[in-house]
Formats: sequence, structure tokens, C-alpha cells
Amino acid sequence: MSTKQKSLVLITVDCLRADHCGFHGYARPTTPFLNALAEESFVVPSVVVAGAPTYYSLPAILAARMPLALGRDVIGLAPGESTLASALREAGYATAAFSAANPYISARFGYDRGFEKFEDFLNFEAVPSYGAEQGNSSAKNSTDAASSTLSTRTKGNRLLKQIAQGAGLGWLYDELYFQYCLRIASPAVDSMHALRRFPTAEAIVDHAVSWLVSAKAKPFFLWLHLMDPHSPYYPSEPAYRDLTGKGISANRARYLNEFWNRSDLAPAQLKKKKDSIIELYDAGIRSVDGQIARLVSRLKESGVWEECTFALTADHGEEFLEHGGRYHAPLKLPEEIAHVPLLIRVPGAMKTEVASKPFSLLHLAPTLLDILGVPAPATFDGMSLWRDLQQGTAWDVPAISECIHECTNPLRHADRNGARLLSVRDHRHKLSIRLEAGNVEELYDLQADPQETKPLPSGTQKEIRGKLLLAARAHMQKTSDGRRAGLRMKARVRDLGIELKTKTRERVPAIVSKSRSLQGA
Repeated sequence: MSTKQKSLVLITVDCLRADHCGFHGYARPTTPFLNALAEESFVVPSVVVAGAPTYYSLPAILAARMPLALGRDVIGLAPGESTLASALREAGYATAAFSAANPYISARFGYDRGFEKFEDFLNFEAVPSYGAEQGNSSAKNSTDAASSTLSTRTKGNRLLKQIAQGAGLGWLYDELYFQYCLRIASPAVDSMHALRRFPTAEAIVDHAVSWLVSAKAKPFFLWLHLMDPHSPYYPSEPAYRDLTGKGISANRARYLNEFWNRSDLAPAQLKKKKDSIIELYDAGIRSVDGQIARLVSRLKESGVWEECTFALTADHGEEFLEHGGRYHAPLKLPEEIAHVPLLIRVPGAMKTEVASKPFSLLHLAPTLLDILGVPAPATFDGMSLWRDLQQGTAWDVPAISECIHECTNPLRHADRNGARLLSVRDHRHKLSIRLEAGNVEELYDLQADPQETKPLPSGTQKEIRGKLLLAARAHMQKTSDGRRAGLRMKARVRDLGIELKTKTRERVPAIVSKSRSLQGA
């Protein structure tokens, strides 16, 4: 193995489920390039996120810290918090991050920490959806959202709605109005690009390749966060055709997305379009796979691939009605949300069979640093599992995930006050707990019931329950021991300052307007 200091490429793919990757056994050809790469990589079979959605997942990936360790009112990373990027920059690495306009991965939330080059592309001009907010199961009816934005709303329309509702035909009004908005009132579109909310993986890889030219003189750390599989699902047309063998119009894709986003339909009705939606989602994964292939090709051309550690994972998965839900709102932590892929390629390392024990993404950053020979910061809670990966030995550390129930918008303070959700995984069992008055507790045997449809009867498997409850208790004690009081204070001061500036900007136009009206009175 070369003694030259290795570079690192880390790719996180938003909403990427492990069971939709070919190297995890998925039949549809979503990841042909990654399948080939997996043949020379460590593929970890049971990877568990530390939290979901993104704002509860990323602190573990970048800072080896559980999402609620700084308190439920802190989102993102704290000022001065040690991260994978800061550790590598201090070790002499060139560092860059390109994130495809996920609003929770920004300097506002501290994710620029340690990066010399940081681009979040939040100025990307996305076309708004007519539907309700993605991932929010309590969002308003999509037809209500449409009626607030379409110029065709009239007093007659509102009156018709009231009459229909009064006659018990609100469902018929909703359906007719939805069809009208999508088929008649909406302007036709001629490409998926016109509908996307996020930059494509192609655009992100373009920027990454340009930056790599400047980093050739020393080892580098490159982090890409790609959004192509995220809703609304608008993949590239070539990727869709490669995946399915057929084409799809942008107007058809828009119709499917808006239908899937409706909150006035029951799961049984939504299920009619499920297969078509999954095709779009899978094509987004195929888009990512193709662009990763392009990035690796450039790394090979520049002669740095054989000195480059490569890791791919996801911040969380995506639900398609498995438990009655859609997207990835923090309502539960089922496997379709919590189980993500992890592929690690290390030049010169001999591939071994990886243990099937749950691997928390809390351990990813220290493991990657260990591979690179860079000491992990003392503040990291995770530990390196690199030796276990190399030797094919098993570790015995439960994987814990956590979030705040129904916190679909952490910028709303009220959303942060829900019950704490915890899941604790061992190699076979999973304990899900909602911490509130009269705690809700469910134990699943994932070997016998991988779909998590039949919680084991209370009072059974007492030894397993006790073990997992003790792990949950130890976790709660650790995250409330005050070790990070200083970081929490810095984060709160930063957030309060930003909130104050935002309120001031909002108030000034109102004050000026009121002053002018008084002057004219």
C-alpha cells in the first residue's frame, strides 16, 4: 500500500434507501457503476442513521455527534465544533463542499466549518410546487395550496367549494379542482429541468471537477451532497430511459408528483400511483450513479484515484406508504427511513466480508479519519470501526437513532417541543420508543418481521427489551451530562442573533409603510 497521504471523497445522497441500491440486492438497475465499485469496496450491510430528516442526520455524519446532544433547540453544527472537515484541514488537506441546495446544509447551520470552499447553491431558482410542503403529513390540502397561488381563484370558486362541502361533496370538489389546476390552469412544460427544486448531480459534479484542478498539489477532502432522489421526483430524462426503457414527459412527471403530494387522499388511493412514483425516484438514483461514474473517471484521468478513499452513504431513506406515509417526515424511524447504504473504497486494502451488526453513522467520521491516519477530535462520540472492517470482525455497539416527533420545520419553535423519538438496534431486534406521558414502546424482530408490521407482544423478550432499554438510558444520560454546554451556548447565541436580524428585516418595511400612511393621513 502506498505511504502517500490519501485524499477523501465523501458523497451523501439525500433520501437514498439501502434497499434501492443494486449492491444491496435491488433488482432494478439503479446503480450499475456503484455495483461495480462495490466489488472492490467494503459494503456495510446494516447502516443506521443517527436521526432523520437531514437536520437530525448530518451532525453525526460530519461531527460524530448525536443530533439532540446540544438540545432540541439547536439545529446543525455549533460554532467551533470539531468536524471531519476541520480535522482534515488542520492536517493540511484542501477542503471543499458542494451541496445541492438543501436548506439545512448551509453556513447558517454551521456546515461551512472546516471548508476552504463551500457552495450550498441556495440561490438556485426552483419552480414552486402547487402541492403541500414535501414531507409534512400535516400540511394543508394541496388544492388549498393551489388556490392560494393560482390567479384563477375567484369568489365564485370559493362559493362553489363551500356548497360542495356543505353537501358532503368536498371530495368531489377537491378532485375536480386538482385536475383543473394540473391539466388546464398549469402552463405546459417541455423539460424536467424547468420543474426541479434542486441543482442536478451533473451540476454539482461540474463544480467539484473544476475545484479539483486547484487541489492537485496536496491531499484533499471533497464532500458532495446530492439531491436527485429527493422529492419532488424529477430525474434526468436519459436516466429515466436507461432505467425503465421508456420515456416520460415533464407534464406527466409533474402530474404524478402533485398527485403523490395530495393530503386529501387516503393511502389506498395514493397507492394507484406508487409504482410510477418509485420509477421516478429510482431514476433519480440512476442519475446520481451516472454522475458519480463521471467524477471517478475524472479522478482516474488526473491520476489521484489510486490515492483516494471514497465513501458513499445517505442522510436518510424515503417512505412509499410502507407504514402509510410518504417522504421522510419525523413521525417514526422505520427501516425505510433509517437503513441507508454505506460503501467505502480504500486503495490497497483487501476487501473482507463485513459483519452484519448495525453500523451507526455516528462512527463514520472517526472511521474515515482512521483510514487516512488522521487523529479523530476528542469531542467525537463515535469510534473508528476500521479495524473491524479490515478483519471482518463484529462489533457489539447498539445503533441509536433519534429525532423530535412531528418536527417537520425546526425553524418553527413550536415544532421542536414534540416527544422525543428513539430507536435502538442490535443485530436482530429494534426497540422504538416515543418518550412522552405513558411512553409508547414497540419491539420488533427484524429477522422474522423485516417490514416492522408486527410488534412483539408486551411482556415478551424481557431480556432483549432490558438490554435495549439500558442502552437507551445510557444514551440519554450521556447526551444530558453537560459536557457540551459551551458548544450549546455558542450555537444558541448564533441562532438568536440570526433570528433577531431576521425579525428586524421583517419589521423595518412594515414600520416604513405605516409611517408613510400616517404622513399621508
